[in-house]
Amino acid sequence: MKAEKYHIYLSEQERSQVIQFLIELKNDLIAQGRYTDAVDDVLIKFTKARKKKITVRYI
Repeated sequence: MKAEKYHIYLSEQERSQVIQFLIELKNDLIAQGRYTDAVDDVLIKFTKARKKKITVRYI
């Protein structure tokens, strides 16, 4: 079975906030002595994701 792909459209500010949240989450997990593997994977995928400029039209 093929995995579904999802697309998310964020502004630069929103993208920056998501990255900052993931870094804070990772730091909290490190402080608790827990594994950060899942957060690391999401952070890597998110930062390597292709950026695409789109135009939003309001009708």
